[in-house]
Amino acid sequence: MTVDHATTLAEARQRIAGAPDDDALRELEREYVDKSGLVGQLLAAIPSLEPAERGAAGRAANELKQAVVIALEDRRRALLTAALDAERKGDGFDPTLPPPSVERGSLHPITQATRRLTEIFHAMGYHVLDGPEVELDWYNFEALNISKDHPARDSQDTFYCDEEGKRVLRTHTSPVQIRALEHLEPPFRAVAPGKVFRQESTDASHEHTFHQMEGIVIGKDISVAHLISAMKTLLRGIFDRELEVRLRPGYFPFVEPGFELDARCPFCTEGCGVCKRTTWIELLPCGLVHPNVLKSGGLDPDVWSGFAFGLGLSRLVMLFRGIDDVRHLLGGDQRFLEQF
Repeated sequence: MTVDHATTLAEARQRIAGAPDDDALRELEREYVDKSGLVGQLLAAIPSLEPAERGAAGRAANELKQAVVIALEDRRRALLTAALDAERKGDGFDPTLPPPSVERGSLHPITQATRRLTEIFHAMGYHVLDGPEVELDWYNFEALNISKDHPARDSQDTFYCDEEGKRVLRTHTSPVQIRALEHLEPPFRAVAPGKVFRQESTDASHEHTFHQMEGIVIGKDISVAHLISAMKTLLRGIFDRELEVRLRPGYFPFVEPGFELDARCPFCTEGCGVCKRTTWIELLPCGLVHPNVLKSGGLDPDVWSGFAFGLGLSRLVMLFRGIDDVRHLLGGDQRFLEQF
């Protein structure tokens, strides 16, 4: 196929310069630079040439293609500039008017709470860890002193991911305790926020997916006094003032002794809707790490000790934001989310 490249390029530039709109430019692009266009035909004809001629023919075809592409882009920019100029000269155009406002999003209330708490724990020297949401039964139950016949499993309402029951959607963030014990050199402090899943009927106070934050501190000679001090520091970081706390006995397989920690209601002195007229808020379960859990993580309970606690982030957000239905948090309703 014989083509005078200079003549062809001059003709193409003339036609491109006279193209009235983008549709005409697309038609010229198909005619010249597409695979079925002129350049495509030139490239397809190269194998039929003598070997000594193929290099020059390929370079000439590519140079023609690049020149046509540049001419097309230049014409597109010129057409766009002309359209803008025509719009600006039209009636009613005021260049001093502000542009349309861009609707901005916001952080989810759970994200806000998570970031606030992780900032506080960072300041207290804690690592912020993460763990898999599809967890091995070993980490979710066995290593946390919850054997296969343990009654605590009945209250977990677990989603199993395989027929053997070896993989589950984690029912709490406590498995990160074991992973921390395995991978961090004691002494250490760590928290792990994240989603957890339970197979239960949903209502205003129950949801199959919710958020927790697990905390663990490992060292030597750790006592309940260390636990209370850490929780008081946490509450002071949240409320910017000291709050009275109390411990009530509680049973959790992975701590011994176990407690329920309550804080004096920060919103009232004589009882309100938040504290259910008791002046106390049920805040979090906690306790000293069970020796069996330390053994599962590879630590000697005669040398190391620690405390652990669990914050219900979804419940915390509902409590402090005055939300009466947990399903709002994951419902995706913008009318609800825009309030935050």
